[in-house]
Amino acid sequence: MPGLSFTLPHWLYWIGLIVFPLIAMVMARRTQRGPRRYSVALGYMILVTGGILGLHRFYLKNLLGLLFLPVFFAILIANSQGQDARSVVSNLANEVRMAERTVEREGPRIEEARAQLEELQTAFDEAETGSVQARLAERRLSRAEDTISGGEERLAEARATLDEVQGELTAARGDRAYWARVAQIAFYLLVAGMVVDAILLPSLVRRANRGLEPDTGLTPTDEVTLSEAGEDPKSDADYATNWIDRLSLFAGEFAAYWAVIAVFVYYYEVIARYVFGSPTNWAHEAMYLMFGMQYLIAGAYAMLTESHVRVDIFYAPLPRKRKAWVDLLTSVFFFIFAGTLLVTSYIFAFDALAVPTGNSTVSEWARGNIGFSEMVSGFGLNQWSDPNIRWGEISFNEWEVPLWPMKWVMVLGGLLLVLQGVSKLSEDIRALRGGEPPTRGTPGAAAELRGNA
Repeated sequence: MPGLSFTLPHWLYWIGLIVFPLIAMVMARRTQRGPRRYSVALGYMILVTGGILGLHRFYLKNLLGLLFLPVFFAILIANSQGQDARSVVSNLANEVRMAERTVEREGPRIEEARAQLEELQTAFDEAETGSVQARLAERRLSRAEDTISGGEERLAEARATLDEVQGELTAARGDRAYWARVAQIAFYLLVAGMVVDAILLPSLVRRANRGLEPDTGLTPTDEVTLSEAGEDPKSDADYATNWIDRLSLFAGEFAAYWAVIAVFVYYYEVIARYVFGSPTNWAHEAMYLMFGMQYLIAGAYAMLTESHVRVDIFYAPLPRKRKAWVDLLTSVFFFIFAGTLLVTSYIFAFDALAVPTGNSTVSEWARGNIGFSEMVSGFGLNQWSDPNIRWGEISFNEWEVPLWPMKWVMVLGGLLLVLQGVSKLSEDIRALRGGEPPTRGTPGAAAELRGNA
């Protein structure tokens, strides 16, 4: 079975976290013209990412994709059985090594003791009865006899183990080789099927598009009627009343697409681990760090759209003005929390840059060893490209990803949260001064709030 050894470069990790959401946001805003049709580009993407499961065939509603599943499951079963056989081989091989070492060790010791036995017996016979020499000679003679008897017993056990285990080891190695061949053949069958489908995919997409039924959905007139009836869903844009709200919406949408990255990464990890037998040392750490940053960045979005957890038993029935008074009173506790998060995150971020393992000019400046002007003048391309230069704190596992960017994302999350708190505070003040504005989140709320302001 071919191996799959790949370690995600740190620069690619950060570029992916920044570029992928931006591309996804642009694509999500594209207007779909005409009826929905199958796409060759999307088909190839699914073929590359999920072709071994036949997902590209399922995307085209082609049931021949079911042929891929038993072959894929054969790989999983073969790898599982091969892993068990590998463990058995390892255990048996360890027993064989221990038995061989016993034979190598005990054989010479027994021969040496036998060669000294006659000499020790003669020394014991010649020694005066009851003397110190006699007792010493008797002790040496007894020790040599124990060495011979104990060594022969251990030697017999080791040889019996070798005779018994050698056959089992040969059979276990045969099982391991058999399951490896099964997994390899099944894998090559899947690759051959994917190559054939890669050639046939354009024609398959054309055939699937020809088989599409006429669109029987709602006409544009029907959609306008539903919108006028107030049945259209709320849009995130309805929550925005100023640039802070729009910034929070952008941050929330940006971080939301990281969940899509997690799907691809964990899919890769599962395939690499269970199909190729090559688990990664970076996938899990990369994703839990990413989700931690997502939680921080999306805090302002959750506050804006009121998607956080809140007990509304007493708050929900209140009129808008009383809600504004409650929000103003409780905002004290919010700003204590958000301010503490911002300040402590800033301290953590600078500490992460200033750890002793960091030898970049930025880390030297963060430790106070050089001034700001000296740091700026000494900053060059080598600070990014030289593998011997490290920027502050790194993780302790083999991947060694820098951790200081995550700490600065904490600062960004705290800043967004404080700004959103300021926006909410200004909205509550406007509600108290200018009457009861429409509830945030309803269509037209943004326009009317701007008018009241």
